[in-house]
Amino acid sequence: MTTYLLKLGELTLKGGNRSEFEQILKRNLVTMLKGSQAVINCTQGRFFVHCEEAKEAQVESVLDRLIGIAGWAKARICEKTPESVIAACITEARELARSGVKTFKIEARRADKSFPLDSYGIMRAAGDGVCEAVPELQVDVQQPDQVISVEIRERAYVYGLSHRGRRGLPVGSAGRGLLLLSGGIDSPVAGYLMANRGMRLEAIYFHAYPYTSEEAQKKVHHLASILSRYALPIRLHTIPFTKIQVRIKERAPDQWSTVLLRMAMMDASGRLARRNKIHCLITGESLSQVASQTVENIQCTESTAGLPVLRPLIGTDKEETIRLAREIGTYETSILPYEDCCVLFSPAHPVLHGNLQEAREWYAQLELEELLQEALHNEVLEKCSADEY
Repeated sequence: MTTYLLKLGELTLKGGNRSEFEQILKRNLVTMLKGSQAVINCTQGRFFVHCEEAKEAQVESVLDRLIGIAGWAKARICEKTPESVIAACITEARELARSGVKTFKIEARRADKSFPLDSYGIMRAAGDGVCEAVPELQVDVQQPDQVISVEIRERAYVYGLSHRGRRGLPVGSAGRGLLLLSGGIDSPVAGYLMANRGMRLEAIYFHAYPYTSEEAQKKVHHLASILSRYALPIRLHTIPFTKIQVRIKERAPDQWSTVLLRMAMMDASGRLARRNKIHCLITGESLSQVASQTVENIQCTESTAGLPVLRPLIGTDKEETIRLAREIGTYETSILPYEDCCVLFSPAHPVLHGNLQEAREWYAQLELEELLQEALHNEVLEKCSADEY
C-alpha cells in the first residue's frame, strides 16, 4: 500500500469554517479519484491518500491537478520511535542519492508532544544518522538539493521528494460562475484562475452556424473537457447566435458591430446565469488587448450583463496568459485554426472608445428581445468531463 501526504496550504488560514473547506476538498478528491479504490483520511491539517501500488500513476495525476493543496509527497509510515524514524530517513536518503541528489537537510514537525525527541532533536539525530549511513550526501541547511521531512502525528511519516500543489481554494467553495468560453487562448485560462479561487464553473459558447464550423464547436467542447480536469465536470451551454449576428450586421454601423455583439452576449449570458442561479460572469478580457477591451468599450459591453463580471486576466499580458495556457494544457487546442463568431464578424475599423449612451441607443434599435429569448430556448446543454480528455 502506498501513502501520499497532502499539505493544505491556504485552507489552514481559515477560521471557524475551515472544516467546511476541508469537506469540499475531500469531496472533490473523491470525485477525481473515482475508480482508483483509494482511501482518504485527514487529521491535523493533513490529508492522506492510500492506494495500491498499481494505482500510483492515476493518483499522482490527480494530485498534480487538485486545486486546494499546497503540495504532496509519497510518504513512508514507520513506528513512532526515534530508531524507526532515523531508519526511515536513511532509507529515503539512499533513494535520493541514487537519483543524483548531493545535498540535503532534515525538517521535522512534532505534533505529538509525547514523542521523546523534540523537533530539533529529531533533525539532529536523523541528520547524523543519514551522514553516517549515506556519506555521499552532504548537509546544506541553506540551499539543499532536497529536504527530508519528518512529521510525528498519530503515526510517524517520512518523505523526501515533495511536489508543489495547485494551491488556491477547493473548487466549489466560492460560489458558481458562468464562463464565456470562446475557442481562443484567454477564456480557458480565465476559467482556470477562477476555479483556483474556489469557483465552480459552467460555460457558455455562442455558435453562429454556418459562419462558424462544427469543428469550432467541438474545439470549445474539448477546451471545457480539459478545464474539467482541474475544475470538475463543467456544463457547457451552446447558444445559437446566427440570427442575432445577422441582425447586428443589418441594422448597426459596421464600426459598432463588435461592441454590440459583446453587449448581446453579455445580455444572453446574464439571463442564462440568473435562470440557473449562477452568481457572476467570467470573461478572458485583458485591458486594451483588442479593440473591444478598452476601458470605455468594457463599460459598454458589461452594461447589459445584470450581474458582476469577473476578469481575472484584466492586468495580464499575453505572454503570461500563454504560459498559463501551456501549463494547464489548453494552448494547443486553443490555437487550432477554427475561428469563433467574434473573429469572423470583426469590422476593419472598430470603435475604440465607445460612448455608453450611444452604445445603449444602438443596442435598443436592434430590438433583440425576441431573438435572445429564441436563442436561449434553443440552447444545447452538454456535460464536459475529464473522462473525455
